[in-house]
Amino acid sequence: MTIVLSTPGLAAADEASNGQDTTYYISVGDSLATGYQPDVDKDTDVAYTDQLYAQLKQRTPGLKHIRLGCTAETTESLINGGKCDYPNAKSQLDAALQAMAQHRGKVAYVTLSVGANDILQACVSPAGTLDVACLNSTSQTMAKNLAQIAGALRKAGGNDTQFVGSTYYNPFLAAWLQGAAGQQAAKESAPLVKAANTGITQVYKSTGFKVADVAGAFSSDDFTTQVNVPGAGEVPANVAKICQLTWACTKQDPHPNAEGHKVIAGTFAAQLAKNDTPGEDTSPTPTPSEPATHEPGKDTEPNNPTTNGDLAETGASSSTPVVAGAGLAVVAVGTAAVYFARRRRASEES
Repeated sequence: MTIVLSTPGLAAADEASNGQDTTYYISVGDSLATGYQPDVDKDTDVAYTDQLYAQLKQRTPGLKHIRLGCTAETTESLINGGKCDYPNAKSQLDAALQAMAQHRGKVAYVTLSVGANDILQACVSPAGTLDVACLNSTSQTMAKNLAQIAGALRKAGGNDTQFVGSTYYNPFLAAWLQGAAGQQAAKESAPLVKAANTGITQVYKSTGFKVADVAGAFSSDDFTTQVNVPGAGEVPANVAKICQLTWACTKQDPHPNAEGHKVIAGTFAAQLAKNDTPGEDTSPTPTPSEPATHEPGKDTEPNNPTTNGDLAETGASSSTPVVAGAGLAVVAVGTAAVYFARRRRASEES
């Protein structure tokens, strides 16, 4: 449905009705932010953004969620529009900046997860073959776009606004279950994803964002610890985590499931808690394992932007590890692919 951005007059009245304690959490991104689930083939409110909001609201009762994510969003479309419609705004970034201006001084949190779709949509064929020249060109453009997005959001925020962007877990670890060849591919994917996360971390830090280490939360590099997985036997901890927290082992879809989104929400929450008063335990209380819910038009606004089509039938992946950089390499895992790029210097990204 079409989202409705509140007008300044209505916003002022709303804040007045709640005293001076109304603050805002703005979530920006792609299908990771919208909670896309392949089993129902749609966006849902199990998203890490919704679960994070439920946690943050426990310590900030007046907090409201402005939910701007758009499934299939790329860094380019987030800046210029084209994937989802935002009333009175040309793009998701424009909508976010308008919301920050409208609620100036009252935006407490901004989260961002975007980038994977840039390469998936531009450089990967339906059969999974890759255009390497396209990948190199797209990676460099994505670096500039990501820095522009993060920089614009950071500049629009106040002194008390906290900004967090995320790294990516490695869904291609699921190839481990395919036998010896898959296990080798899974091992080879790890340093590639790690390099990707080094690059994306560089972009965020260069623009003043904190970084939610989602890769670490998913034990992405732990091949040493062995865990028993029903139906698969003993597997490395990182493989077990991917099977437990995403759809990669069941539907060959890299999106996180509800439990995975819960872990991601906790990783963001840990970063947001770091600005609390020293010695004061104000970390958000973890939510129950069932998904968080929200009521559009009440304390979450807006929600579910209208899409403009051109979306993958199963939703665009927002968890394929991709980050822009000066170089690019690819490792095929069956019909899937792992992407990574080398770290760029902060001076090149800013």
